[in-house]
Amino acid sequence: MISYLYGTLDSKSTGGITVDVNGIGYEISVPVSTFLKLPETRSPIKIYIVESAAGMYGGVISLYGFLTIEEREIYLLIKSEVPGTGAKKAMEYIDKVSKSFADFKIAIISKNLSTLNEIFGFTKKTADKLIVALKDKISTINILSEGKQTGAKTIKNTMISEAIAGLITLGYKMQYVKVAVTNVYEHNENITLEDLIRKSLQCL
Repeated sequence: MISYLYGTLDSKSTGGITVDVNGIGYEISVPVSTFLKLPETRSPIKIYIVESAAGMYGGVISLYGFLTIEEREIYLLIKSEVPGTGAKKAMEYIDKVSKSFADFKIAIISKNLSTLNEIFGFTKKTADKLIVALKDKISTINILSEGKQTGAKTIKNTMISEAIAGLITLGYKMQYVKVAVTNVYEHNENITLEDLIRKSLQCL
């Protein structure tokens, strides 16, 4: 099983890329969101891989690539948990949710249909399906900001996400909740989740 490939970006198009690893070219399908972030050709690249078997008896192996681990994990979660979602359909979903993985996670946890519809472009039927399939599973995925973050920064992201999700379930709009929660947290990083929600409510 291939976890990732590190090599040279030989070619790229919206349909996929070719990565040269020690003289062997690997054809990899990528979502448009990943394609738009790719470096120039001939540049070094590390790309996280998902293998998918297709064809009779699974004889054809297709590779799907992502620039971040979180993107790959969300792709795998959608592909495995959402009914009727194969490898290519999951790629279409990733293109939509790549606008903000953190906001997508919050929308799923808080069962926010309007956000999934208006911001991410899912139909009501699809949004309902995503919520039912992912609401109890997506919390296991750590959604980080760009760059590597561990320890205190991971705790910060988790607490902010949980506070935002909690306030959205009370009927507040995401765009206002995010500002309130972030501002409160930045002024008191040792705050508890309960106090973070309570003080954020005072700002709404």
